[in-house]
Amino acid sequence: MNAPDIALPVARYRLEFEVTKDLHLPAYAGSTLRGAWGSALRAICCMTRLPVCDNCPLLDTCPYAAIFETRPHQRRASFLQNFTHVPRPYVIEPPQMGKRSYIPGERFSFHIVLVGRALEHLSLILWAYVKAFRRGVGSGDGTAELLRAIHMGETETIVLEAPGKALKPHDPAIPKTPDLRGTVTLQFHTPLRLQTNGRRATREEHTARKLLTALIRRIALLNAYHGNEPFVLDLKALANQANLITSETQLRWHDWTRYSTRQKKHMALGGVVGTWKLMGDLTPFAPFLHLGQWVHVGKEATFGLGKYHLTLAHS
Repeated sequence: MNAPDIALPVARYRLEFEVTKDLHLPAYAGSTLRGAWGSALRAICCMTRLPVCDNCPLLDTCPYAAIFETRPHQRRASFLQNFTHVPRPYVIEPPQMGKRSYIPGERFSFHIVLVGRALEHLSLILWAYVKAFRRGVGSGDGTAELLRAIHMGETETIVLEAPGKALKPHDPAIPKTPDLRGTVTLQFHTPLRLQTNGRRATREEHTARKLLTALIRRIALLNAYHGNEPFVLDLKALANQANLITSETQLRWHDWTRYSTRQKKHMALGGVVGTWKLMGDLTPFAPFLHLGQWVHVGKEATFGLGKYHLTLAHS
């Protein structure tokens, strides 16, 4: 079974800031960085000032809605009609768990991954982060100034040297998919949250099929909603092929909670971290496994959960 040709542009950017007022972030800051950016992005883009986007007459042309609140009616692929979840075309990769407080003059950085047509709005996305950190982020509304943005490709390229300056041209293409005919190991750095029928997957349900189909579904939906070149995908055949892949896991549970401003409560969002080894004919899954290192896999990927990197061990 051959692998599909996925022409979905994806790029990772490192945003570097200098703190101007004491900044206090939670242990895992993905949700905080997403929320502050989303509020700033809406404030910049919204022309109607309606309290919610649902009935906005500009919904179909609004960059905020396309990036932050992609709607099911914008579906572009008939073979995905049974999927109601619409993935957002970005992933926030916060600083690694550890240091949480920064004083004026200190620097900190994090990454944002952009997918498909969201890359066309890079200037707007970066400006929203400038506005968010000037207004205040985290406990105590700490502030910071964006110093530069760097494209993390095969080489690092500075694309923005200071707010207000023009973006420098760069190629958002990711490195070529490697040969995955041997054994691969996925090292999960942030909690992976897989589900079965809307509930948390059990230890026994952490199978190669569960992981691979979740990854394929996520990338197929990202391409359908945010890509420009549709690809042919036989989901049933790929799922059957995934049954032939064997796996070994060394995973441990990692608890994580976040406070939902919208729901006014703390939410438990733990998952598993560690290593997951896949063995068998991985050729049909190679582009998905490779691309997943940028777009992540599982629930709450937009916050940065489900982040992994591949290690190859050819047999």
